[in-house]
Amino acid sequence: MFNVLLALTIVISVGFGAGPQISQGGAVIAVSEAPADNWQPEPQVPTGKFTTATEVKPILTATKAAWLALREYEGNDLLYFTHLVAWRCGLHEIHYAVNGAAQQVFEVEECYLETAQPNAMKMETHLPYITYDLGSVDSVSVTLVFDDGSKDSAEYGRKDILMP
Repeated sequence: MFNVLLALTIVISVGFGAGPQISQGGAVIAVSEAPADNWQPEPQVPTGKFTTATEVKPILTATKAAWLALREYEGNDLLYFTHLVAWRCGLHEIHYAVNGAAQQVFEVEECYLETAQPNAMKMETHLPYITYDLGSVDSVSVTLVFDDGSKDSAEYGRKDILMP
């Protein structure tokens, strides 16, 4: 369950308005409050385009070890959410916690529901990673909130997600 996440919790929300921004490692990150408490789970009508929890949950469950990646690059730690962002259209939120810091919200680009590839990443306004100081990411906890209201979670140590 999502009882207590001690650490930096960033929520990747699809389709919510922009809020204030913070700068982290030279990148500007949109920060906003969590969506209103009146959010309701979405109808689960499979489309064949992998835009519902019904369609993406089996994939994300089978690929839990690949949810995150950590890369040491140009004197920084880059914490990648690429795998989760690629399946974002079946998610409501992604919560994550790094090393006990405060909660924050990270917004991803919208889903392109009217296109042949609704989960495509244009990366024009949002990047699938966060930059930290080199060696500073020791552990990460992740909780997915699917668009049907169900949840799944995982915990990773640095060595579990560090790319060669």
